[in-house]
Amino acid sequence: MSSTDNHPHGEHGHEHEHEHEQGHSHSHDRERSHGHEHSHSHEHGHDHSHEHSELSEVDIRVRALESLLIEKGYVDRNTLDVLVDTYETRVGPRNGALVVAKFWTDPTFRAWARQDATAAINSLGFSGRQGEHMKVVENTEAVHNLVVCTLCSCYPWPVLGLPPAWYKAPAYRSKAVIDPRGVLADFGVTLPAEVSIRIWDSTAEARYLVIPLQPEGTQGWSEEQLAALVSRDSMIGTAIVAPLLPSGVPAGASSGSLPSGAAGATSGAAGAASGAAS
Repeated sequence: MSSTDNHPHGEHGHEHEHEHEQGHSHSHDRERSHGHEHSHSHEHGHDHSHEHSELSEVDIRVRALESLLIEKGYVDRNTLDVLVDTYETRVGPRNGALVVAKFWTDPTFRAWARQDATAAINSLGFSGRQGEHMKVVENTEAVHNLVVCTLCSCYPWPVLGLPPAWYKAPAYRSKAVIDPRGVLADFGVTLPAEVSIRIWDSTAEARYLVIPLQPEGTQGWSEEQLAALVSRDSMIGTAIVAPLLPSGVPAGASSGSLPSGAAGATSGAAGAASGAAS
């Protein structure tokens, strides 16, 4: 699912267009009356049987088992935290960063990934559960892509590792659709007004990897050098890959985790959802 939005969301001024890959398109007239434009293209075919709770039944069972193992002294909480951090922020995202760097530098791979991202990514050795139906979406000077799973937490594990807690939170899942610019602001990202934001709804049938814009001044860099610039969040769309200063140092770190201001994503999403319903 994708949506393009240059304006705040809700029933206060947009036009929504939905394009479905099932072979039909329609527009929501009730959302046309206020003058903004917001388009969605949906890729259906998945069955979300999850409730709208933050924790799934599996998550609850895992936490209960974890607590029991820690209580019995079979595992150490600090060790578990290190393992989770490794797969959530380092090993997994490192794979995705290498895909991005390859996409930037190799025209043949870039064309392949555009046509069949799953096969192209698999060729680099990154495959497995939750990485079977990959698609790449490219940021441009005119379009910024943002990925969300509105009903649960579908996420491309082979290239991004474990999903961060905020990605699974109802606050992010709702606010990303209602107010994507607000979500980006929560992560410290402000885009020019003329840049459209396209929202992609990750599903069991399609997992998305955002290809950030390559920073100016990095042409000719090796894949390893480029991969070091790419953060997990930039491949979800909640961060950008910072341009380089004349010294060659990135002009600000890409967001790697939900910043302190993202508490506003929780309260803001609830408020926005309430406002849209009123």
